[in-house]
Amino acid sequence: MDRLDLLEQIEQLEKEIAALPAGSVSAKKINGKEYYYHRYTQNGRRVEQYIDFDKVEGLRRQIETRKTLEGKLRELKQLLPKPKKSGKPKVAGYEFKTYVRIGEQLANLVAPVKKYAHRECYSALCNYIFGEQQDKVFILYGLRRTGKTTMIRQVILDMTPEQQERAAFLQIKSTDTLSDVNADLKYLESQGYRYVFIDEVTLMEDFIEGSALFSDIYAASGMKIVLSGTDSLGFLFTENEQLYDRCILLHTTFIPYREFENVLGIRGIDEYIRYGGTMSMGGVHYNEESSFATKKSADEYINSAIAKNIQHSLKYYQDGGHFRGLYDLYEKGELTSAINRVVEDLNHRFTKDVLTRTFQSQNLSVAARNLLKDREHPMDLNENIDRDFVEQSVKTMLDILDKEEQTLEIDETCAAQIKEYLTMLDLIVEIKRIYLPVGAGDDSKTVFVQPGIRYAIAETLVDSLLQDQKFGDLSVEERSRVLERVLDTIKGYMMEDIVLLETKLAKPHMEVFQSQFAAGEIDMVVHDPKNLTCSIYEIKHSKQVVSQQYVHLKNETLCEMVEHRFGKITGKYVIYRGEPTTSDGIQYLNVEEYLKAVE
Repeated sequence: MDRLDLLEQIEQLEKEIAALPAGSVSAKKINGKEYYYHRYTQNGRRVEQYIDFDKVEGLRRQIETRKTLEGKLRELKQLLPKPKKSGKPKVAGYEFKTYVRIGEQLANLVAPVKKYAHRECYSALCNYIFGEQQDKVFILYGLRRTGKTTMIRQVILDMTPEQQERAAFLQIKSTDTLSDVNADLKYLESQGYRYVFIDEVTLMEDFIEGSALFSDIYAASGMKIVLSGTDSLGFLFTENEQLYDRCILLHTTFIPYREFENVLGIRGIDEYIRYGGTMSMGGVHYNEESSFATKKSADEYINSAIAKNIQHSLKYYQDGGHFRGLYDLYEKGELTSAINRVVEDLNHRFTKDVLTRTFQSQNLSVAARNLLKDREHPMDLNENIDRDFVEQSVKTMLDILDKEEQTLEIDETCAAQIKEYLTMLDLIVEIKRIYLPVGAGDDSKTVFVQPGIRYAIAETLVDSLLQDQKFGDLSVEERSRVLERVLDTIKGYMMEDIVLLETKLAKPHMEVFQSQFAAGEIDMVVHDPKNLTCSIYEIKHSKQVVSQQYVHLKNETLCEMVEHRFGKITGKYVIYRGEPTTSDGIQYLNVEEYLKAVE
């Protein structure tokens, strides 16, 4: 493990530790009755707070978790190379309060990214650094492993030697305070430093409430300040309050297929389905290890990058007064469960019904229907596997609680809050489903912008199939065909979502939606409300051209309903994995080429 990987793990542990309570739980007997108190030290003095009996065990678990993480943190820090001199970096007699890299240290930090390709949003950072002074700070935020620190290193690398001499990189730890950063900035300003990059700034407990310091004092005085971090909510809170109208936001979480191929150097929609969502694929660029390579790594990512992202930001916003109903979910250990349940559900229904119903694998249901409809080798999957065992295996591996096991009622308000914060994190996007004829009642489905999370969870379905005794009685050819069909079904749904999502985001002035009828549906409609025209698409995870794929596109009744509602149909297409071609007047588009060109 190299030094940068160690530092990343240390930063993540420090963030997790900061989100958990310190101290201990003590008990006192008063008039024969036992009372419980949370004891901890704050600003050098001991604090003792009364806690309700029903929260004692949850608090104890969190404190024990913190102690365990602190032990791991100590072990990781021991692996770091020992500094030549004790104490924090010193320059001309000044001892920095935070970890500051300047001069040769800064050059060593940025050197490894010299051959890395740039993300498309990199130009916005360059415009800020190399453009005119704006009296604003630049906020670079997004989930873990989406290229934030790499972009900072790249822009420093692109500076002239004179600019690099006036640049500084501050690495924030959870023990740092805004006062520490302020002291270092004062010194850097006095020494003529103009470009300051502050990484993981949201680890500071007082960042949200005091962030105006960066814009009002230093940016207004001529400094170019870039703040980066993984706590997206923390930055959004500051943008709405302390840094209102005094910051430029750049979000890195969404990584479209085009960037996945161009930056990571890896081609193929199936690879994007498996690993898309982070700049870590094990390709020729960026991080070696994928965040979604295994179920375990995906779970860790969901818990630390998403669930704890939400919890950490809420803890320090308005002194923890903005949790509303979500704190109990986290305290009971059910926030990750709720997020997992929504990701796995192929119907994308983020409502109380989806969150609380007894878990049943939707992936397995669809796979069974598809195998039964197989034209060449139909098979009743339910007769060849132990359905209850498979579904129980899926539930166990996903660590999702059944309704009967939940210790906390998840109501509509809680579900709405989770969805609200996932939307703010840019993790989910709503895609409309419009029912024709008019009056049938429209709704929407929720698409996750990081397909790798969902695929890692779906792969657990395959693992459970492999463990089933009845399934093992099938021949190796039959087992292979069933498993291939199951994964193909999952990938088909995911490819459809990816195309819908990227088309919607690339065409903000168009209406992008699915159209459903009493019998059948059109996978994607792109409506031009200005010119009153539309184009219609079927999306198929196949390399073959089959007339059944475009049967709805040729259905005159369905097309008449679409044209009556949305205007003349100017194009009919099938997006698939094969080569571009034409069949019976229908244009076939290659999915990778479509996603690279969509705008």
